[in-house]
Amino acid sequence: MRIEDLSSVILTLVTFLPLAGGLLLMLFPRRDRDIRIFALVISLLTFAVSLHLPVHFRRGLAGFQFEIDRPWVSTPNIHYHMGIDGISLWLVVLTTFLTPLCVLISWTSIHERVKEFFILLLIMETALIGVFTSLDLFLFYFFWEATLIPMALLIGIFGHERKVYAAIKFFMYTMIASVFMLAAILWLYAHTGSFDFVVIREQIASGGVPGFPAAGQWLFLGFFLAFAVKVPLFPFHTWLPDAHVEAPTAGSVLLAGVLLKMGTYGLLRFNLGLFPEQSRHNAPWVMTLALIGIIYGALVAMVQPNMKKLIAYSSVSHLGFVVLGIFSFTQAGLDGAMFVMLAHGISTGALFMLAGILHERRHTYEISEFGGLASPLPVYSASFLVIVLASAGLPLLNGFIGEFLVLSGAFQAKPIYGILGATGVIWSAVYLLWMYQRVFYGKVTHAVNNSLSDLSGFEKWAVWPCAAAALVMGVAPIVWLAAIDPAVQGALTPFVRVASRVVGQ
Repeated sequence: MRIEDLSSVILTLVTFLPLAGGLLLMLFPRRDRDIRIFALVISLLTFAVSLHLPVHFRRGLAGFQFEIDRPWVSTPNIHYHMGIDGISLWLVVLTTFLTPLCVLISWTSIHERVKEFFILLLIMETALIGVFTSLDLFLFYFFWEATLIPMALLIGIFGHERKVYAAIKFFMYTMIASVFMLAAILWLYAHTGSFDFVVIREQIASGGVPGFPAAGQWLFLGFFLAFAVKVPLFPFHTWLPDAHVEAPTAGSVLLAGVLLKMGTYGLLRFNLGLFPEQSRHNAPWVMTLALIGIIYGALVAMVQPNMKKLIAYSSVSHLGFVVLGIFSFTQAGLDGAMFVMLAHGISTGALFMLAGILHERRHTYEISEFGGLASPLPVYSASFLVIVLASAGLPLLNGFIGEFLVLSGAFQAKPIYGILGATGVIWSAVYLLWMYQRVFYGKVTHAVNNSLSDLSGFEKWAVWPCAAAALVMGVAPIVWLAAIDPAVQGALTPFVRVASRVVGQ
């Protein structure tokens, strides 16, 4: 097949290959080893195919690439419209990168309903990729809701003690919030005759949508609420710690690594893309909520006795940086927001893997149950340290680049935003290094910890790619930023017009 022919179908292939693998998996006999191997092969194949996107992506262009636009349903006017730009490109690759690692980290930890587990994992991958590639709002909403079912089942079936409670709480929070976005999407369709994101954006920009000036604020809030709950932005974050603590390790990795990015991606793509004037108007209180989330999430993480809950609250803090960068409306802020999304997916996903590895050996996440693990688990402790330093924002690792750019953009928007946001960097170093010190240093207080086994082969193959990615992203961020920059400049264009209009008045 020629490159041109492949490029015309590549998004369909990347999106639905995991689903096809999941459906084929249903036909497999219940031989657990064969099921695991097949799931790994499909997830690795999807990752390999997805690499076509960054390799053939034209980095100087701001518009959508690899587009496919076909009529799907005539009434209502729904299209199968998919495409990616520099904003969605790396989120697709992040999804395909983490999924095979989730298969590896689950290789020995899932013992019952193995087939169902890996089917749900592959279906989840398709739904997540679909969210980032859909340019028709109906199609986007379909994939958005489709992520709820496999994730809720992964938590509710394969989770820990309070798994059903956590699964229902996750499902209800996110589903109810999404209803407001659905109402906003239906209003836009009723007044534009299209679900197409590009068509709706152009009509709004040209002033061709009747009734929009009066409805704009409500439409902004409809989308915003769905995305804020998914991020989760303070004070909509209360579902997240329960979901993370009760989820199986692979569920936590995908939840932190990709699912939360659906919210920040939605804010950047749809709130800023469709409602620039409303975004500018609401930015002060949104950035205030982001700053509260940064500081509150860090302080609450600091006092957690449970390792997994500490990592969960760190996500509230780190995702606050993303929202802060998005609503700074600066090149540095939006570039940094995108980079933090990717860096958080790698480093926090790896933290959840490492916590899950320890839970497999001791069946607890309580920090007080550990201490002195650096001696019996030298490889594990060294791997954990690299990921902790990446998450804390050490220079030359991935966390530093994004946070520096976000704080730079926030300071340009308003100095106090940058100053308050910078305290979050300090707090994150405190809670992460304090956790590491309590788990790995000091005396071994429980004799059983002396006999724990170090990282297995499967665990190394799951964790070490994340450590390598954290280093490469920190040393050579331009590889990612070269594709992100033009898309961010395009996203900021309406805000230049808005600012000009305000000055003119």
